[in-house]
Amino acid sequence: MAEANVPESVFSGYWGKCHCQGIAVDRANRAIYYSFTTKLIKTDFSGNLIGSVDGLIGHLGCIDFCEADGKVYGSLEFKNDQIGRGILKALGKDAAVEDAFYCAIFDGDAVTRPDMDAEKDGVMRAVYLPDVTEAYKAEAHADGRAYAHRYGCSGIDGTGWGRAPGEEKDVLLIAAGIYGDITRGDNDFQLLFRYDHALSWWDTIARPLDQTAMHRSGARAQHTLFLYTGNTTWGVQNLEYDAFTGDWYLAVYPGEKPRFPNYSMFVLDGARRAEPSVHPATGEPIERVFLKRTGAGENGVWGNRFPFGSTGMYAFGDGRWYFSQDGNDPLRGHYTELRLYRAACGEDAPFVPAE
Repeated sequence: MAEANVPESVFSGYWGKCHCQGIAVDRANRAIYYSFTTKLIKTDFSGNLIGSVDGLIGHLGCIDFCEADGKVYGSLEFKNDQIGRGILKALGKDAAVEDAFYCAIFDGDAVTRPDMDAEKDGVMRAVYLPDVTEAYKAEAHADGRAYAHRYGCSGIDGTGWGRAPGEEKDVLLIAAGIYGDITRGDNDFQLLFRYDHALSWWDTIARPLDQTAMHRSGARAQHTLFLYTGNTTWGVQNLEYDAFTGDWYLAVYPGEKPRFPNYSMFVLDGARRAEPSVHPATGEPIERVFLKRTGAGENGVWGNRFPFGSTGMYAFGDGRWYFSQDGNDPLRGHYTELRLYRAACGEDAPFVPAE
């Protein structure tokens, strides 16, 4: 259970040209981590800076703190699409990067001062994710047509530790990014790569990352789970397991296909095991997980339009949540403010500000 004395709001500070991608909370040490695309920021619960990690030229996305080992896990992608080129432009760099995808692992206890270097200061290691890289690079065949990127995979973003759906097993789920192309039919599922590896295994396989010669010390997913949500824009932005309900929450940018309700948040039913199924657009066998029938439902899709979560969310495990509410000051740069909410379970308001 979460402690009672947590602030109703926490301000991140101003962090340059890139917006907040995710948050993680170390309750035992009362520390908050923020991903600002190419930086990891660590503050206390009052918003005072403890340390930061810089030097990344890839996209650090959703992050999660693992209480069992004190590490921060996050999606880290390097690619030459519009997102990757935009990051390099923001950093003032013109070098091309190799398309590759990793789980970054930061030693939270070692983040003790500002401007630590992700490569040189021994604070970050990474595990290569070949399943994601292969899906991103593969040609897809759906509805009788050929497309780039299997299932519309644009990389990865949502990352979280929690219980496997319908099982008593802790796993790491990493969600694929999904291109929002409205002309194809194979991108209406979210892809969740499930890793059942023990923490000791992750510690053994992780390696420091040289971004000019990236290693391939990697992990295969034990399962690839398919969750039917309808179209989204860029897939799961943030993924969070809630011990209070036993469910997984997925925050997205809404899609644009008119036949779907295009919600901004979905709830994966944590009580229901994955089941064998067939992908309707490709005919391939898949493992399917299911939305919880909560919020609103339309055309077989359940969700809600809660406006926050895509730039960070954290479940305390007692019905309370932090949601990131990001912004950009033209002179000082991007920031976010965490606001405390509680679960309300209403169709139109699944969360309300905590009193």
